[in-house]
Amino acid sequence: HGWFDKRWMYEESMKMPLIVKWPGVTKPGAVNEDLVQNLDYAETFLEMAGTEVPSDMQGASLVPLLQGNTPANWRDSLYYHYFEFPAVHMVARHNGVRTRQHKLIHFYQFGEWELYDLQKDPEELTNVYGQPEYAQVTADLKAQLIALQKQYNEDFDMSVMNAEWQAQYRKPELAE
Repeated sequence: HGWFDKRWMYEESMKMPLIVKWPGVTKPGAVNEDLVQNLDYAETFLEMAGTEVPSDMQGASLVPLLQGNTPANWRDSLYYHYFEFPAVHMVARHNGVRTRQHKLIHFYQFGEWELYDLQKDPEELTNVYGQPEYAQVTADLKAQLIALQKQYNEDFDMSVMNAEWQAQYRKPELAE
């Protein structure tokens, strides 16, 4: 991908291994493929400690998953948002949604979209955004993206970056 930092929504940057040993609760060698995110950790640790989880927290406790009991209403998609730009790393602002099969990324400063079929293209090398056979997937993921933004109370400037900044970012050798 030519990425130069860990803040991208691509798999090699987004995925994190999580290993849990909880005697009497987790089964040795058990593997869980459910979609989890780092904002679930606080709720998980609070529940493990027997402490009340504040209602304004945005994650979900992983305790049922660790017990081998994935709730029927467990999430089927993940929301991602990176917004720190400009900064020393120059990672473009982007957000998106990932399901087990697809990933939609919106580089909203540039007005650009990427869509990957993670089953057919796990390395995310072929952007299928705009291809007719993915029109329904795209529409569904855009709807999920909006729903997740509302769920997490996301309210941010999604304006497209001006042409001068775009030139500086995309082709710095051509910028004046």
